[in-house]
This record gives sequence, structure tokens and C-alpha cells, in this order.
Amino acid sequence: MTPSTDEPATKKLDSRAQSYLATVRQDLELIAKAAHYNPCAILGTQKHPPDSPLLLYSPDTLELSLEASPEPSQEQPEHTLPRVGDSDFFIYTGDLQALPRHYRVRRLDTQQHISRFHDPYSFPPQISDYDLHLFSEGRHFHIYNILGAHFRCIDGIDGIHFATWAPNAERVSVIGDFNHWDGRRHPMCSRGPSGVWELFIPGLPQGTLYKYEIRNRDSGAILTKTDPYSQQMELRPRTASLATQPPPHPWQDDAWMAARADRAWLYEPLSVYECHLGSWQRNAEGRFLSYRELAHRLVAYLAETGFTHIQLLPITEHPLDASWGYQTTGYYAPTSRFGEADEFRYFVDYCHSHGIGVLLDWVPAHFPKDEHGLARFDGSALYEHEDPRRGEHRDWGTLIYNYGRNEVKNFLLASALYWLEEYHIDGLRVDAVASMLYLDYSRQEGDWLPNTHGGNENLEAIAFLRELNSVVHERFPGALMIAEESTAWPQVTRPVHLGGLGFGMKWNMGWMHDTLNYMQQNPIYRRYSHDQLTFGLLYIFTENFILPFSHDEVVHGKSSLLNKMPGDEWQRFANLRLLYTYMFSYPGKKLLFMGCEFAQGDEWDHDTTLDWYVLQYPLHQGVRQLVSDLNRLYRSLPALHRYDFDHEGFEWIDCHDSDQSVLSYLRRAGDEHVLVVLNFTPVIRTGYRIGTPLAGAYRVLFNSDSLHYAGSNAGSGEVVMAEETPWMGRPASLSLDLPPLAGLMLVTTT
Repeated sequence: MTPSTDEPATKKLDSRAQSYLATVRQDLELIAKAAHYNPCAILGTQKHPPDSPLLLYSPDTLELSLEASPEPSQEQPEHTLPRVGDSDFFIYTGDLQALPRHYRVRRLDTQQHISRFHDPYSFPPQISDYDLHLFSEGRHFHIYNILGAHFRCIDGIDGIHFATWAPNAERVSVIGDFNHWDGRRHPMCSRGPSGVWELFIPGLPQGTLYKYEIRNRDSGAILTKTDPYSQQMELRPRTASLATQPPPHPWQDDAWMAARADRAWLYEPLSVYECHLGSWQRNAEGRFLSYRELAHRLVAYLAETGFTHIQLLPITEHPLDASWGYQTTGYYAPTSRFGEADEFRYFVDYCHSHGIGVLLDWVPAHFPKDEHGLARFDGSALYEHEDPRRGEHRDWGTLIYNYGRNEVKNFLLASALYWLEEYHIDGLRVDAVASMLYLDYSRQEGDWLPNTHGGNENLEAIAFLRELNSVVHERFPGALMIAEESTAWPQVTRPVHLGGLGFGMKWNMGWMHDTLNYMQQNPIYRRYSHDQLTFGLLYIFTENFILPFSHDEVVHGKSSLLNKMPGDEWQRFANLRLLYTYMFSYPGKKLLFMGCEFAQGDEWDHDTTLDWYVLQYPLHQGVRQLVSDLNRLYRSLPALHRYDFDHEGFEWIDCHDSDQSVLSYLRRAGDEHVLVVLNFTPVIRTGYRIGTPLAGAYRVLFNSDSLHYAGSNAGSGEVVMAEETPWMGRPASLSLDLPPLAGLMLVTTT
């Protein structure tokens, strides 16, 4: 109700109260309407001189009293407050200095329930001007410790400090299960031009559910929003934020983290297992495994199959399972699908203690339009652009960040640093970088706006990516920054000070598409597409490339990798084994999506587990054994990994034999070399001669057609002799029997 100072409603109020109420009448009307910009200037004692009355606002209340003692007491309160007219305001005109600094309130509500609490409006603002200044400049790299919900002890009183950024709000309130989701009860304090709002609410427990209720200052629209800085959220479809304060995690990975900082990752093997936690495995009832269960099962499996790292599809909180995590709403919250946030710390810690690195898919390119999320957060285009020609991805139905706004840039920068610092993540794979770089990305003519120079480059996004990579590399030596970038944008993986974007590595999408296009052809016709295998070597060392066969290649009607292969069952498996042999012997780090390592036949389905049952069949067992052995060879032989990004590590033997669809090349590291010969036809080629650097005995180290992999066991025997017969411009040569649809790797026996 609107407060009144007219008779007879205020008959019980003394003249001092009436005089004061007359001066703040307009403020009280706005507070009662839940439309006051800064109720903290009126309520409580924060900004009041000691001789002014004390006002409290308490809807649905029969009686409100102040307790003389700051501690809980069952005794009768000392000061019962008169109501201001028929409103929900109560006033105290006694000596404020006689009250504790943080006085307690006794409330009797309309349901006859009694509660006692410290008045939130007796606590001054907690965020320093310096923090606000850094945030406004986009340079507060630990802003996640300031904004959001954080347990604090202020003047010996425990509670939760809430803070959010909503510069175009008229009023922001904390709502939750503790106040019946009523936006009138806990309006927040405005921090002026910073656009930040804050409020400390004493006495709230662990697990408090909350959101922000925001009233837009122009339209008066009321929005209910999840906390952008929330570090844990409810399990979907519920969308509230969850305030928790787990004990400090007892990290056991000090040795791992120290070694990572000193690691020369350019020259070390990197074999990544890309994994969607919700569909890798499930329990007997078909429900999700917990982070702890996943840690134990995945680490054991990766130890068997030989991968060095696991890359998780986004585990940042997201409302829609079918988005696979790429439509993120919780940039600081591990999804609740698999347990609490601290359990994810356990997951990472357990991986590290068993020698497995953890990479996280991170999505700064766009965000969903869900009403509870970032979209029009304070009723305006705050995180996004107002103009859809800059602010919306038509293809994905998502919104694009305004990278030129400091506070938005700070939100994303701090998110990246948060995962690296708080969860010890070993690196981020940055999704959809190409869509960030180009203003006309996947847009029709006339549906995009040029930059200030008239070009199609997104200058703000470019500056953001450069700052992101610079800050990460400076603060977290050894952390990997990986770009999913599918265009010919130059110097993606070159340092910022040399004009590059500063990423450590990028996915080689061109190699992936060319290779899969080639492999899907009937071997009879492959001779006409031989250049799809050789073209990649023209640019392979211009960037630091990862060779990916990712989740995107086994969904949406593209079929599994196995079923992309042509021919009968035997040929499809042989082709797949050959594909992996080519991948693991080719320059570049490796990435394989889950299920591909055992030749899953069906497309990936995020709603169910992988088809683990196929491992009872020899052909599938063979593919998994082959991938395991390739991983171990790749990791153990410097020639296969030390110069993945350098001309020194690769040398053609013969790239021209299109008629027989055979490739041969050397991988090198110093004096060590591995000779690779690949036959892309189902024909056994006997007496196939290739040039070699040295004469003498060569051992067939690997044959993808081996019986160990359910192959036909064709091809040369274990040891072959290279003769001093010059061939292909080399001083020696050897004669091989090439198995069908298979690859050989050979090393000298000396």
C-alpha cells in the first residue's frame, strides 16, 4: 500500500516521525511500488545521520520489533515499531546509538510465524570503488569473486553478499526461497554509474536458491534472471542460481601443475579424446553418471586407449540437452547434471593425478535467448547488440556478445580465467572463432553492418581474442588455447606481438574435410582426387594444427566415421583403420570423438549412451586396439610428434603415385625417422619400391592390416632390407608388399 502521513492513520506517530516522513514520502511510494532506484538511501542505517529516524519496509507483516541485543533471544523485544499508516513501513524514532550497529529484527507475519534476522540495510556497501573502476575498464580478472553470490562474514555476522551488473535497471531485487520470491522484500543498493547493484543478506544458509528480479527504468518491464556469475545452478528444467560455499578443495595435483608450466607443449604429443559426459556412459537405469563416477571410469579407459587429454563438450550450465552445452547460460557454473561444482574439481584432480590433461570447450561466440539468461538482461540489449545485424546469429537462433563493451568483455575474460584458476583446467577450446572474426559470417547481403573502416572484420572481437590469449598465456603458463577456426584467417596461432590472434593451436578443418571427402569415395575413383591428400602439406606448417575428427562429423545425418567408409563390411573397417593410421602419422596433434575409437556404427545420439556392446565383436575390438597402439606409438616416438608444427618433421618420399593411390613419407626428429607407406586401394601391391635415407634393415613397426586389428595380415614381414639401390633421389631403397587398404610404419633396426 502507498504510505500516508494524514490523520488519523498516523495518529500514533510522533511529530519527529511525521516531519521526517513528509520529506521522504515520494521515496516511500516508489519503494512500495518496487520501483525505487536506491532504497538503501532510505531504509536502514547505511546512509542516515545518527539523529534521523529508522525506516523498515516489511510486506505481509503484522508486527515488527527491534531487539536490543544483536544475538538471538527468546525474550520480548524491547522496541515494537509503529506502522506508518496502513502501509508496510515501520519507523523507529529512538536513539540509534542505543541500538547495536547491526540490530536484529523480530517479525510476526500474517501467517502468525515469527522470524528474527539482522536488517540487511544496516550493512554498508561492500564493493570497493577500485573494484568498480577495474570492472568498468574491463580489467577485473577476478570479478567472479565480487559479482555473484558469495558467503561473507561482516562484523562477525554470516550471510550472503549478492551483486550484479544491470545499468539500465530502475530497481534490482534478490528473490529466492528465503523471501517467497517476492521482489519487494530485498531491493538492492545501486552503486551509481557503475551499473552494479549489491546487497548483503545475513543468515542465509548453504544451498540458498535465488534469482534477480529486475525492473527496466524505461519500460517498467519486470524480468526474472539467473545470476550471470552464479557458480552453481539448479538441475534443468529449473533455472535458479544456487549459493554454495564448499570447503577448499584439497588439490593433489601440485606436481602436474608445476610440470605443465614448464612443458614444451609444441614438441610433445597431444592426443585428445573428445567426450560428451552425458552420453559417454550411463548407469544401469540409464541415468547420468556423477562427476566422481565419470572420473574413475574415464581415467581407466583413457589409460587403456592411450590418450593424453580429454576434451569435454561444454559442461558450463545449459538448459537444453540437445544443445550439447553450446548454448550456455552459466559461464561460471559446472552443470548440475553430474553433481555439485566441487565434484567437478574432483574430476579434474583425479585426471591430473593419473596423468590425463583436461580441456574444456568454451563458448564466447554466442548465447541463447532463454528468458532467464543473459538476453536483454536488464530489459535492454546489455550483453548483446541492439541491432540484430550485429547482435544475432540467424543460423543458430542465438545472440552475439558486444565485445566492445568493457563489462561484457570482462565477463568473458574472467570466465576463461575462472576455469583455469578455480578448476585447474589445462586449456580451453574456443568454439566458433570464425563466427567472431567476421561481421558477415553466414549472413546474406545487406544483413550485416561493416566496421568503422568499411570492412567485414569484427574489430572488437579480434581485440577481445588477442587480449584473452595474452592474459591466459601470461597468467597460466602451459595452458592451451585452441581455436575452432575454419577459414583462412592468417596467424591464428601466432603471437599477438607479431600480429597474430595468440592461440596456441587451431583445428585443421580443411584437412578434415578433404580427408573425409577422399575416404568416402570408392577406391576405384580415388586416383582422381589424390590432391585432396597432398594439398594440406602446402599449408600445414603455417599454423599449429590439431587434426580433428570431432562430434560435428558424426551427427545430423552425416553418419558415423565407420559408415562414411565405402565398400563391404571388411572394406569399411579396413578403410577406417587406414584413416586412423594416416591421421596419427600426419603432422599435427590429434583429436578423436568418443565412440570413433571403437568404430561405433550408429551416429552419435546425445540422449543415450555409446554402443559399447559392439566391443564384443572382433572388428570393433580391432579398431580400438589399433587406436590404442597408434596412441602409444605417437607418444613414444619423437619422430611422430616432436615436429608436428615444423617442416623439419616431415618429408615426402612420393606424393605423386595417384594411379595406385599410394602415399609415402618420412616423419623425422633428429636422426630418428619413421617411414610411412599408405595404400588407399583394396589391392595388395607386391614389390612396391620406395626410396629410403639409409640402407640396411627396417622393421615393420606397425601394420594396420595386422591380425591384431582383425585385418587380413597381408603385407611385408617383420623385417625388410633396404638395398643400396638409389631410388626417388635417395641413396637406398626397399621393396615392400603393401597390404590392401592399409598403412605400414617402418623404422631402422639400428
